[in-house]
Amino acid sequence: MPAHPTPLLRASQLLALLLTGAAYWGLAYATPRAHFAQLVGLLAVAGAAYAWLLHTRLPLRWGLGAALVFRLLWLPATPALSDDFYRFRWDGLLASHGHNPFAETPRQLLAYPPADSAALPLAELRRLLPHLNSPNYFSVYPPVCQGLYAAAAAAFPSSETGFLLVVRLALLLADAGAAALLLWLLPRAGWPARRALAYLLHPLPIVEVMGNVHMEGVVVCFLLLAGALLARRRTRLAAGALALAVATKLLPLLALPLLARQLGWRRFGWFVGVLVGALVALFLPFVSWSLLLHIGLSLDLYFQSFEFNASVFYVLRALGQWLVGYDLVGGLGPLLGAGALWLALGLARGVGRSGLAAVPQRLLLTLSGYFGLATIVHPWYLVPLVALSCFSPLRYARVWAGLAVLSYAAYRTSAYTESGWLIALEYGGVLAWAAAEYYQGKVLAAGRPQQG
Repeated sequence: MPAHPTPLLRASQLLALLLTGAAYWGLAYATPRAHFAQLVGLLAVAGAAYAWLLHTRLPLRWGLGAALVFRLLWLPATPALSDDFYRFRWDGLLASHGHNPFAETPRQLLAYPPADSAALPLAELRRLLPHLNSPNYFSVYPPVCQGLYAAAAAAFPSSETGFLLVVRLALLLADAGAAALLLWLLPRAGWPARRALAYLLHPLPIVEVMGNVHMEGVVVCFLLLAGALLARRRTRLAAGALALAVATKLLPLLALPLLARQLGWRRFGWFVGVLVGALVALFLPFVSWSLLLHIGLSLDLYFQSFEFNASVFYVLRALGQWLVGYDLVGGLGPLLGAGALWLALGLARGVGRSGLAAVPQRLLLTLSGYFGLATIVHPWYLVPLVALSCFSPLRYARVWAGLAVLSYAAYRTSAYTESGWLIALEYGGVLAWAAAEYYQGKVLAAGRPQQG
């Protein structure tokens, strides 16, 4: 790129920003989930503009301003690409009225109202029930999620729009925190601060976090906060930040093997002690025998029954059906979960005591391996990978996060039928990109910061 960008280049960047904003407006207000071609087309526009803006080195101030505007576009929108927010509101209504959201499934609660049901907004719950995509399953959302949903429901007990507004403002605050932390952490890790735009402008966090109100943006903020505190050698505070990430989504627990190698056993012992204590405190308001039992049942279902947009699992499932004639998800799910844990331990051993700067890329590889072996990979699961890619020369996670939109093809009809060809295109594209990066020597250069 020229040292002094030309007016034509700046005009092209401005046009790319305007096209991106128009695409997000169309996604937020004019694209039902079943309109797959329109969905993919608008995201393709946003993705192409994103790639151009990073390639042409959009000024950092422009990028930060655009990231904010793109998120504000979604504030009054009702999510059209995901119906999970109905369950978020259901849990929030229960928690805000003092009822444990882990105690019953939605159908059980309305069929056999508990003793405290007189205090519950049963009419509103009955209205929500037909919209839930999992009325027969127990809640799987940890305490930080429940706290936010309860606060939003308490502020707007009868307004869906108000509930979404509160949740989105919290997610906007989390993204602002992530931006500030990225701008602080990246130069200290040897990377240019402008690499923060690789996360802040990527379509996936904007659409899935601000648009569909998924909590992965909060996870990213707390993970980055833990990293910043570790960089300042504030080990116990970092453990508290990681506890908040785990109490939002359980997956950040996979960072522990990496931290054990970097902190040393004594510091790591203190770290784990504070982490466990903080998690106990966070889960304490919900602790009951039903919580332990129902979370166990939910995890069992996750690993042994559910499947969506998988890669390795689908290949093994096809082989199993060919060899034995039936779906092997019940056995393969736990086996692949154990394989992901083994991979995490192997990556932790491989990194040695090379310093905390190596942790983000190793965590990127760890989580990538986990999702590569998972039986379910919804697009929003990949949001933390996009954030971690800011600390790595590897860009495959951004490509994966862009191609994951192809999984929305399953929602073209109410039968939720996946397209094997599109799944093959998604993972084939990711593998091809990752292979190209490997052969270009980017893995070997992982510790050498690059521009862009």
